[in-house]
Amino acid sequence: MPDRRLSGMTSDPQTTAWLDQEDAHLAAVIRRSRFAVQYVGPGEQPGEPAFGYTIGLFGLGHPELVVVGLGATTTHALLDAVAGEVVLGRSLVPGELLDEPAVRGGLVVEECPNPGEVLFGANRWYRRPPEYSVPALQLTWSSPPGSFPWDPGWDGGRYGQPRPGTWTA
Repeated sequence: MPDRRLSGMTSDPQTTAWLDQEDAHLAAVIRRSRFAVQYVGPGEQPGEPAFGYTIGLFGLGHPELVVVGLGATTTHALLDAVAGEVVLGRSLVPGELLDEPAVRGGLVVEECPNPGEVLFGANRWYRRPPEYSVPALQLTWSSPPGSFPWDPGWDGGRYGQPRPGTWTA
């Protein structure tokens, strides 16, 4: 499997063929649903969390969405639900509180200040270098007791959700 940081610039025929298949699959999903969800499992280095993000919302004039620190099933369900609202015309803004059934206490929309270090697949899709990355919003979820990372008593190590801009892919 190619490196998770792969930018698409390679001369290896096997990797090029794999990327071509991924591009065709991604195009079919975006054509059908208007967006796709890219899930990236936890990295091999400490501090590399699992995360997921959308690809396709930028083409609708909206920032892509990022969720960090949740499992694949929850990440997909959450991004499918919220991105589906964007497809129907909703515009999310930083600071907004979303009531999402997949997360007990809800979600807060925050700006992702370093999308070029996170959205490799989306930037590849839109052919944008990291320094001109597509914009993104991080959906910050509350812990099972209902607290957010900025609340007293938040246990970031236990819940594994880094703050926007403090992590990279």
